Order: sequence, then C-alpha cells, then structure tokens
Amino acid sequence: MKVQSNRRAFLKRLGMGSLAAAAAPAIIRARSSHSRLRLAGVGVGGKGWTDLGESALGHDVVAICDVDEHRLERAAQRYPGAKKYTDWRKLLEQKDIDALTISTPDHMHAPVAYQAMSLGRHVYTQKPLTHSVHEARALTRLAREKGVVTQMGIQHHSLAPLRTGVQVVRDGVIGKVREAHVWTNRPGTYWKQEIQRPSRKDPVPDHVHWDLWLGVAPERPYVDGDVYHPFHWRGWWDFGTGALGDMGCHLIDPAINALELGPPSAVWAEGTDPLPESAPRWSIVHYEFPGTRYTTPTLPLTWYEAGMRPPRQLYGAPDDWPGWSNGNLLIGEKGNLLMAGGQRPILFPMERFADYVFPTQPDESHYTQWANAILGKDTASTDFSYSGPLTETVLLGNVAFRTGKKLKWDSANLKAIGVPEADRHLRRPYRKGWETEGL
Repeated sequence: MKVQSNRRAFLKRLGMGSLAAAAAPAIIRARSSHSRLRLAGVGVGGKGWTDLGESALGHDVVAICDVDEHRLERAAQRYPGAKKYTDWRKLLEQKDIDALTISTPDHMHAPVAYQAMSLGRHVYTQKPLTHSVHEARALTRLAREKGVVTQMGIQHHSLAPLRTGVQVVRDGVIGKVREAHVWTNRPGTYWKQEIQRPSRKDPVPDHVHWDLWLGVAPERPYVDGDVYHPFHWRGWWDFGTGALGDMGCHLIDPAINALELGPPSAVWAEGTDPLPESAPRWSIVHYEFPGTRYTTPTLPLTWYEAGMRPPRQLYGAPDDWPGWSNGNLLIGEKGNLLMAGGQRPILFPMERFADYVFPTQPDESHYTQWANAILGKDTASTDFSYSGPLTETVLLGNVAFRTGKKLKWDSANLKAIGVPEADRHLRRPYRKGWETEGL
C-alpha cells in the first residue's frame, strides 16, 4: 500500500492539528528539563551507529529505525529497550521521543529532519545537512521557527585542532587572508563516481526495504554488488552529493568559520565531462566571497578533490604533514596556516613563526554538546543557523559543475542570475507519494 507522506496528512495522522504542532517545541523543552533525554536514531548502521551511540551517553534510546533489518537487529542488541522500525514516519508517531539522530543517505536527511522538527523534536543530522540548496534553506528556517536544538555532524568543528586554528586566524597572526585552498582525496577508492547506471535489475534482499530506502528519490531498480546500498550511493546524484558534498562540509567549514564568510557571490567549476546521473571523477570548484574583517576585500576559495591540491609553491610546509590527504590552507598577508581535522595546525614560513606559542583550546564532544544544549547546559556550535548556510555554499559547487556555467549567486532569492537551468539542481521534486509540504 502506498503511504502518503504529505506533511499535513502526516500531522493529521498523528492526531496533531496545526495548533498542536506549533505547541510542540514548548512540550519538548519541558521534557528536556529532565536529566536524561529520550533519543531515537534514524539510520543506525555505519555512521549512524556512532552518531546514536555517542549522543546516547548518559541518556536513553527509546526508538531505532533502519531500512536494512540486519543493521536494525544489530542496533537492537545494543538498545534492547528501544522500539524497532523500518519506516521513520512510523517512528515519529512514537510520543516519548525528545530528539533524534539522522544518519541516512543524503537524499533523506531533509525529509526526516523537517518532519521531526515540525513535531518539535530536536535533531542531529549528518553532513551534508541536505541534498539540495533549497532544502538547506527550508531546514534553517524551520529550526528557527520551532526553536528546536539542532546540530550538523561535522565533528572536527568541536575538536581542539580546528578550534585552535580558528583562534589563530581571528587573533590576526597571519594577517588578513587573501586566498583559501581546500582539498580531499575523495572519492578515490572510497566509492565510485563518473559511472553509468547499471542496466540490470536484481531481486531485493529480504532484509532490505527498497522502497523506503529510495524514499523521496526517483524510482529505480535494486542492483546487487554495493552499487547503491549500503555505501556507494554517494556517487549518484539521486542519492548523494559526490566528494564535494561528502567532504566539503568538513573541510570548507574551518575557512567559513574562522573568516566569518557569508554566502559566495560567484561559483564556477571545472572537471570531467558531466554525466546526468553520477558525480564527476574529479572537479575543481572556484568560489568568490565578499570580504570580511578577516580577509582582503574579495576572497577566492578553491576546492580540489580526488587527490589534487593547490600549486606546490604555496605549500612551504613539511611533505609528511598528515593533512595533505584532506586539509585546507589559508594564505595571509603575514603568513600562512594549514589546518586539517584532528591534526595540529601549522604556521609557515616556519622560521617566521618559530617562537609562536599556539593558544590552548580544549576538545569538545560534538554529540555531548548537542545533548547538553537540549538540556540548556551548552550551545550547539553547528546548529542549522550556521550549518544550513554552510551546506548551501558547499552544494552550490555541484550546481555550478552540473550547469557548466559561472553562477552569479543571489542568496536572498536562491537564484543563479541569468542561469535558469540551475533551478532544477537547486530544488528537485520528490517522488509521487513522498511529497512534503515546505520542501
């Protein structure tokens, strides 16, 4: 039987009119005054295993959901008291859930988060926050309206190395920044990109609920061999957002954060010939940002993937620095800064900064931070007011690549000026029966 996912029908099915839905945040906040949260996890394999496990420390898991029953059963052994679901819409009907982690493929982040927040639930959503630019704007707006506590899963944002690097920039140690470079070794051997859709159709395994896995995405047949589920969906535009979407939120974040960058004014890209269904084998994306107090009047930021990096003469740092796989480089008027995930930042030319003493920043748990914020004990550092715009910026690179045009970006109206073909990549229709009002 086809299940209608329209938001109005969804709320009606829960027995909640618009007034009840509007009142939900106050109800949840009252529940959150307790010392233990009642958590749920949507997507409990892979990253979801970690997301729910780390968030649940000191709290109670009351519901778990996964379209793969093998993964669901594994999680059930870890949380024997939790109710089990294969359909996240049924999970949201459970009344005693305060907050949930969302760790599905990219294309389902927004539908689950939007309907959860509509009910006043707090959400922790994996990166990229959404599959499209429009969805990111919609989630940002709804989170603000509902007053829920949100967090996007870019865990390095809360760790000491990146927090230290941000402080170094803001302290003016390298002066005003005039260029930023960001790179990743993905997709590499991690998953496949620049591929054609298989022509065959395989039987759906008994333990996989394929229609629920597809969700809002266009219908297509199941194919065995790790083509889509459970991991290689990242390279398909219908489900993932390619190397840029997967790693960009992690790696572009330090520059956006340290330099307080707003939306870009222009974006363009180069790479392999675009395919209609699959992300490129490699691309280089060029962003141009209006300047801030930490930058020159205009800041160019360049994204590289598939192991490419900025010109060698810009390095000036040790060849064995671990951040060469995934990292970022800020070129300042007084010097340069290298940052990467859990690696200690490096200033160079090294002789110029030989006597510099880095500030001390403590590690923080991104998960504990979110849970404590729900309890009123902390602030979520990548709530949707920050991570929504960050996701928009990242995903604009994919739009530029897919159109093959330089986008002059009108952020206020979510429009690429003079490039109407960009609209279908900024927002896409949901599959019939999965439409969600507001998305």
